Parts: sequence; C-alpha cells; structure tokens
Amino acid sequence: MAEKFDQISLKQGFMKHNGGVMFRNISDTEYEFKSLINENHLNAAGITHGGYLSALIDAGAGTAAHRSADNAPCVTISLDLKFIGASRLGDEIIGNVKILKKTKTLIFLFCELSCNNKIITSASGVWKILKVKPSDLGPGG
Repeated sequence: MAEKFDQISLKQGFMKHNGGVMFRNISDTEYEFKSLINENHLNAAGITHGGYLSALIDAGAGTAAHRSADNAPCVTISLDLKFIGASRLGDEIIGNVKILKKTKTLIFLFCELSCNNKIITSASGVWKILKVKPSDLGPGG
C-alpha cells in the first residue's frame, strides 16, 4: 500500500483549477483519493455541489481505472451516482474505489465518497480501455 497521497492534477484543466485530487494505490484492485472542500465547491445552500462530487468521482475513479489497466488511457462510459449525505466548507472528502471486474476492453468499478466517517456519495461506473497506437503518442511515444 502506498503510504502517501500524490497529486494527480498536474496538467491544466478542470480538476487542477478546482484544487486538484490526491491519489494513492491500496492494492491492484483498491485505490483511494481525497480532496479538500473550499468555497468554489459549494452550492447556494452552503453544501458541496453535486456537480463537484460527480467530477471528483469521475477523476478519482477514472485514475483507478487507468492504473488498473496498466496505465492505458481510459474514458468513462457510464457513471451512476447516489447522493446520500452532505459535506461543507473545509471538509476532507475521501474516495475509495474497488475494481469489480476488468476485461480486455472494460473496467467495472464501485466508488464511495466519505466525509467525517460517513458515506456521502456512492457510484458505480464502467470505463473503456482505449487501445492507443504508438503514432497517437507523438514524438518519442
């Protein structure tokens, strides 16, 4: 198990703009990620916006799919979310991902987001493993 989390939001884009995502491998089929809730993540009711929680799961679970596919690029095919609880400003959100099944072309997984030791969101998803040709990688690829 990796003891420390690494920042995975290194390139400019949505998740880096929104504070980034910390990630670590637990095993070949289990992964963990986290994010700290700031004011940009809140909705008008003062709780974390469901759109941010969705994006966080897509980024964290997508990274888990990518790593379980031997670092092959993966894209989200489906993501089914259930919002169960709330989080607020300053809360640390922890995501736990379990790879349920891996085929040659698909990854099936389950993810839960927790805050203050309570589950706030659960999700199941399917990711497509992309077959990349060396020419798609550019120079040196």
